[in-house]
Amino acid sequence: MNKESKEKNVKKKGKVKGKKKKNIFLRVVLILILIIIIAGGILLYKRYTEEGWSGVSKTILGHNEETVNKLEKMYCLLLGKSQELTDTIMLASYDPKTQEAALLSIPRDTFIGDNLNYASGWDKINSVYQISPDDLLEHVRNITGINVQYYLTVDTEALKALVDEIGGVYFDVPIDMHYTDRGQGLYIDLQAGYQLLDGDKAEELVRFRHNSDGSTYPYEYGGEDLGRMRTQREFLKELLKQCIQKMDLNTILGFLDIAQQYVETNLNFNAIKDYIPYILEFNIDNLKTATLPGQSMQAGNGLWIYTVDETEAQDVINELFYGITPTTDSTDGNTIDDEGNVIDSTTDTLEEPIRVEVLNGSGSSSNLSEVIGELEASGFEVVQTGNTSTTSNTTIIDRNNASESALNILRQILYVENITTGESSESRDITIIIGTDYVM
Repeated sequence: MNKESKEKNVKKKGKVKGKKKKNIFLRVVLILILIIIIAGGILLYKRYTEEGWSGVSKTILGHNEETVNKLEKMYCLLLGKSQELTDTIMLASYDPKTQEAALLSIPRDTFIGDNLNYASGWDKINSVYQISPDDLLEHVRNITGINVQYYLTVDTEALKALVDEIGGVYFDVPIDMHYTDRGQGLYIDLQAGYQLLDGDKAEELVRFRHNSDGSTYPYEYGGEDLGRMRTQREFLKELLKQCIQKMDLNTILGFLDIAQQYVETNLNFNAIKDYIPYILEFNIDNLKTATLPGQSMQAGNGLWIYTVDETEAQDVINELFYGITPTTDSTDGNTIDDEGNVIDSTTDTLEEPIRVEVLNGSGSSSNLSEVIGELEASGFEVVQTGNTSTTSNTTIIDRNNASESALNILRQILYVENITTGESSESRDITIIIGTDYVM
């Protein structure tokens, strides 16, 4: 073999060795990547089995025990849009540090104009979204005093798709609902009672205001528009609860697809990503809800509007979002503000001991504890407690002709207007049945 042939063979062998080394290196890299993926999968699975999707999301986002302490309370305006009007308007809050959340319904006919004598449809808050979502946010800030920056608008098609995505929602429909509007293509046909609602039935539920014969929700439930808002809040609670219960990778992907198609919002991923693990831990039974206080009335030109009672509204907002409740001076019944100043008012006081039986039909033990605490703090004697079948409406039953002052205190504690008369009893004067409508 000549010198030139030997050199070629050496170069050839060198190339083969180089290729072998390169292939070995690639295999090692691939094996390491595979090990990392398997190890990561094992870690995520372990977090999932121990802490559910909350633990998985914390791991992915790199959270530690101090992360939650840096998160501020978040406010967002939730809007339900139909025919370009936002007939469902709710101010929502969530505090990951305390795991507290609240929903305040703002009636769609809330008056935002300047002159009651010349009010038009554009002076109702549900029309503002057509001008600009930012204008709607500004009106809500003016009404509530809360610096809400975010909005999330959901079309009724999104609601239907979401409900169908999780296989329907079980809900206790409060009354029979039968209404037809061929012009809107709206056909509502629901029987009262606990049942599984698909997307179409869910839409019927949240859009219902009154039956074709003019009948509507009973007065103690909330009347026409107020009743509808109450039903919407209760359904939203059940929807959220059952979404979390059925959470898996497939449903998450389905939710993302629905959001992309139907949701309009100024929220971005960076604004909410750190809140996600804690939202997944939230107990929906702890959600507090209320309606912005006020009254329906006719403007000077006959248009029906809703005017806000600013004093009562501020009390509700303080209690719902800040946990501040007016305190009462025990010497004269006056309300005292946080600085100790007396606010001129009158408060009913118990004239004699009242024995109360409390039955919990809300399904939440925290509601039972809250009611017992409120009753005892007001001077009632709680003689018996227990659970009963789930019921929608909180009820007060007067068994032994309690004084009007005692009944007024109960109305204030439970936000129940009507009192039912029941059979007399030697062991108790009042029976209270806590419903799922009870708001702490």
